[in-house]
Amino acid sequence: MAQSAFETADPIAAIDRGHLTRMTFGDRSLEQEVLQLFDRQASLLIARMRNGDGALVGALAHTLKGSAAGIGAGQVARAAAEAERAAADAPAELSATIDRLALAVDEARALIAELLRQG
Repeated sequence: MAQSAFETADPIAAIDRGHLTRMTFGDRSLEQEVLQLFDRQASLLIARMRNGDGALVGALAHTLKGSAAGIGAGQVARAAAEAERAAADAPAELSATIDRLALAVDEARALIAELLRQG
């Protein structure tokens, strides 16, 4: 069975390195650039979500979901999908889903920092 964009070969890993390599065609400098962009974007989007209303949170979560899927950050993509659903259907759960998303983003950003240090 084929994997969806939100599933990774290793469900524990913050970033599916194989997926990232395929998406960047094995180009290490492109991989680093994409990781740096995701790192900055994710941090900014989480900060904006914490101060936004449901409609804004839903739109930002959708953006983050796509970016995360693109680099193989399946945990972030799944958490962003939860935040997107909560923004539309369960506003009482929105704060908790943003917190879970922020945790997944922090894990991915920690791995990204390590990958960027490795060069």
